[in-house]
Amino acid sequence: MLRPMLFEQTQPLLFSKLYNDFFGDLMNRFDSFSTDVIDKGDHYLLQAEMPGFKKDEINIDLDNDTLSITANHKEESKEEKDNYIRQERHYNSYSRSFSVSGINKDNISASYNNGILELKLPKENAEIVENKRIEIQ
Repeated sequence: MLRPMLFEQTQPLLFSKLYNDFFGDLMNRFDSFSTDVIDKGDHYLLQAEMPGFKKDEINIDLDNDTLSITANHKEESKEEKDNYIRQERHYNSYSRSFSVSGINKDNISASYNNGILELKLPKENAEIVENKRIEIQ
């Protein structure tokens, strides 16, 4: 089954709940990107929203049963006028990891269009099963 990896963080017990309630949700919004995983029967379709990134700024790596998507964007601008100098730098770095046990890793494919990264993740030994009702014994 395709699912996000969960990494356990340790904080001091006293501040753990306060930290998670206040910063946990806030930080998750800034250090990752939104993904949807759709079960298409014989494969999963992972869609990741990554607007503003170029295709060459996105990396997809597979390490055993872990699929990692990372994206790095660097933007610099410098403007000089009279005695004023303005220089700005903007860096974005996002990363998500997914467990891909049960996925046929040789046939994973990816495409990137209009800020949406799509990965087709074929199931290993996929059988399309018709809907059926399970009787309770």
